[in-house]
Formats: sequence, C-alpha cells, structure tokens
Amino acid sequence: MARKQKFKITPIGGLGEIGKNMTLFEYNGDGFLIDCGIMFPANDMHGVDYIIPDFRWLVERDDIKLHGVCFTHGHEDHIGATPHLIKAFPGLPLFATPLTAGLLQVKLKSARLLKNAALNTFDAGDTIQVGPFKLESFHVCHSIPDCVGYGINTPFGIVLHTGDYKFDNTPVHGRKTDYARLAGFAQRGVALLLADSTNSDKAGWTQSEAVIAPALDRVFRQAKGRIMVATFASLMSRVQQVVNAARAHKRKVCITGYTMSEYAKIARKLGYLDVGDDMLVTVAQAKQLPPHKIVFMVTGSQGEPSAVLGKLAAGRHRQLDVRRDDTIIFSSHPIPGNEEMVYRTINRLIERGADVIYDAIESVHVSGHACQEEMRLMLNLTQPKRLIPVHGEVRHLHLHAKLAVDNGMPPDKVTIIENGTTIELDGRGVRVGERQPGGYVFVDGSSVGDIGRAVIRDREILAQDGFVLVSVNVDRRSGKLLEQPRIVSRGFVYLKDAEDFLDNIRDKVTRVVNSNQRMNGNRQNLVEDSLSKLIYNETKRRPMIFSIVNEV
Repeated sequence: MARKQKFKITPIGGLGEIGKNMTLFEYNGDGFLIDCGIMFPANDMHGVDYIIPDFRWLVERDDIKLHGVCFTHGHEDHIGATPHLIKAFPGLPLFATPLTAGLLQVKLKSARLLKNAALNTFDAGDTIQVGPFKLESFHVCHSIPDCVGYGINTPFGIVLHTGDYKFDNTPVHGRKTDYARLAGFAQRGVALLLADSTNSDKAGWTQSEAVIAPALDRVFRQAKGRIMVATFASLMSRVQQVVNAARAHKRKVCITGYTMSEYAKIARKLGYLDVGDDMLVTVAQAKQLPPHKIVFMVTGSQGEPSAVLGKLAAGRHRQLDVRRDDTIIFSSHPIPGNEEMVYRTINRLIERGADVIYDAIESVHVSGHACQEEMRLMLNLTQPKRLIPVHGEVRHLHLHAKLAVDNGMPPDKVTIIENGTTIELDGRGVRVGERQPGGYVFVDGSSVGDIGRAVIRDREILAQDGFVLVSVNVDRRSGKLLEQPRIVSRGFVYLKDAEDFLDNIRDKVTRVVNSNQRMNGNRQNLVEDSLSKLIYNETKRRPMIFSIVNEV
C-alpha cells in the first residue's frame, strides 16, 4: 500500500527571534521557500556583521527539488541573505513584487550574483506557479510598499502565510490590506494559518503611517539647523514622507550611504518614490547650503557602528560631522536586543550637541506589525482550523497562541514550534515531525559560517578581561631561563601603572621555568596554568593567557 504524502513546513529562521525569516514548504519531493533574511547580531556577538539562516542541511538533501523563493517584502530581515542562498543554489528562481524585486536586484548586483539569479516579478493579487505549487498572493500593509502574503493551495486545504502585516486604513501609498481576499480564503477553507506575532504583547491597534506626516511637520518647523533622519535603507515609504516634509519646508534632501542611495534610485525608477532631481543634492552640495535648507537621510537607526549615524556618533564619518543645532530623527523602533546600541548612539549624539528626536518624544515612527486587535481581526477574517504563530521571539509566539485561544480557537489547534521543527499537514490534521539541525550562521567580513560559538566566546573574554602574553627564552641544554620574561598585555592592565604586579608575574614565570627544566613539552602549559591561578587570585579576573617558550 502506497504511503500517503504529507505537506511539510519547516521554518529555518524567524521563530523565537526577530529576523532571518525563511520557511521551507515541501510536498512529494518538491519544495519552495518563503523569504531569506538576515538578523542583526546581539551585543555579545563581537565583530559579527550579521546572521543568516542555517540552510546547510537543505543544500545536502538530494530528496527534494527546490523550485524557487517567494518574497513577502523587501526588508533586510526577509531578503538580506538571498546572495548567500544564490551561491548555494545558482539559478534558483526568485518571485517578488516590483519594489521587492528592485531591491533584490540592487543586492544581487552588489554581490555580483545578478547573472546567477532568475528574478520573476508579479503584482500583489496575482496567482503564481512555483513548480507544482500554486500560490495566491494578496496585498498587506506594512512599513514598506508592495508587501504580500500567500495563500498556498495544498491537497489538504489552504495554508495561509500572512508575511509582516497590519490593517492600516490610511496607508502612505494608498493601498490597504486585502480584506476581501482574506475573507475569500475563509470561505474556501484555511487549513493552517502562519501569522506574524511581533506585536502580540501590545494591546489595541497599530497606528497608521499617516500619523508620521504631522509629527515630521512639527519637528521640521522647530528645527533651527540641519536635519538628519535615520531609518532602514529599504524603508522607501518613510523616505517619501521625509521628502514631502522637506518640500513643504523648502529644504533639499541628501540621501547618504550606498545601499539607501541605490534603493532610492530603484524606487524612483519604479514610481514608489516621488522626488524630482531639483530636490536631491550630493553630500558635497549639501555642505555648501545653509543649515536650515538641508535634510540628510541616513542609515544606522539600529545603532550599527559601521552605518552613517554610528560613524557620526563616534566622530568617524569622512564627510559629515555632528554640529550644535542639528536635529537628528530616529524614525524606527529598536529591534529587540538592539536597545542598548541604539540608546548608546542617541546619548553620544546628544553629547555632541544634537537635538535627538525618537518615538518616545514624538510620533516619528509607527510599527509595521499588527497589534492584538488586528491579530483577532486576522483570525476572524480567515477562520483557520489551525494556527502556528511565526515571526517573533518566544514570548511573542506564546502570547499570540494565548490570544488565539482566548478568541475561541481550541488549544490543541494552536502549535508553537522552533526553528528547524517540521510540521506535517495531511487529511487528519497537523503533526509535529522531525527537528532539522540549524541555528546561527555568523557572517564576519568575507567569512560565512567560519565563526562559531567558541570564537564568539573567545571574543567575549577578550572584550571583558583582555589578554596577557608572556615570552621567555630558555637554554636548550640546561632548560634554565636566559633572561627576564617579556610581558605584553592589552585590555587587562595598563603596564606602566602595574609594575609591582608585573614583577610578581615575572617571578612566578621564572620559578615555574627553572623548577621544570626537563619538562620541555609541558613548560608552556605549566606557565599558562600557574599564571591563570596567580592572576585570578590577585585580581578576580580571567584574561586570556598565552605563553611562548623559545629554546635557544
């Protein structure tokens, strides 16, 4: 008797975290992906540029044929890891709405992979065929234009993926979430809903993007000097609102940073950004204008040290600096885990004399994600038989599940899973299947996946307690010390102020080496072990300790 096939869903990223969204859907040996994003590193991930989903197990599988990637929208946490995926799967078809496709084009061109990607464009509301899979797209409001969710047709009913959404009845770009399409899915039967959980801890409704315009107007009216607005590079709707405010207050706009500039070019070309050439100036031209005549669009709203605002806060930007009477607007919320970096950047900018405006002071940003009442509306519109909360930290997933149960969904119809856990859907319902290996893949410069937890731990120790390096020369024949040990330390103690302590280290090394003259192979370990004990007893700190024993 032939074994009945099951429709399988495996989240590779995006569950239990904010970022690196990626989900695999498969049936009968065929599969496709939704999204392929990055995640910002946490404070303790020293030196890591960003994190991508761990899809290495998918590369190794020979029992599945991937037919493409379908994108919900163009934010980095949904498209940012695409170049890494294309390197692993050259020629893999990509399906996206026009603006998302344009942002992908910029990203792939920058990575010199545009020729390796098959980019297919569709409009929200279109039905697309991805191999044997039929997906019905539907428009949703978010904080960027051209966002969609997908209704996936399966033999067991419709699987609905909302993407990032909210119900905004006065969106900046004029197109509302497709209520009718969502209700239509309910009439046909939604077997499973995968729904955004980001704001499940927030009561009520998410504010409309429309509230930002009057807030910007108030800030622009009061600003005495230059204005800098920090937001995500892909947030073209926010760039449009800043352009509108600048036009009303007779200011020119300077878009800084390579990525934001390239994204703006694409958005203008596709008609998503309405700004004339007469409004735009270069950095060099902006520096010649009176301070009250210019607005800078900058990156770095999440406190990234390498972004424009991070460099300005540290005084390291090559072309710009922070002046008194500058007004700097943070038009974004800190991503969970980034709060410390964001507020540190704000404090540094204030210390340099800027007037810093963020959402606690003025409504210069609203979330792009549904709050609790909108989540209830999504459940009532789509009437799913089962729910899997996605896109959020563990607390968000559990709160979303509780909300669904409070809304009348039976508890056994709500399933909370982790990244890598496979969900199997068939005619009898939903079952939790196997767990795939996975986790974080760190990207550090050109290194992808070479940096593991052990390296991050070493960097954490170096950042906390520094290191001590001791170099000694011993006689090859007698094993006796030939000269005083040399000590190098960074991040542990300032050598000129710690001579007495350093003398204790030299004495300890001298005694260890001279009392173990015949233990050639163990001298290095003995030196490091003895110093570790001495330093901890004296300072209660554990720097990394290295020793070099030269036999001459």
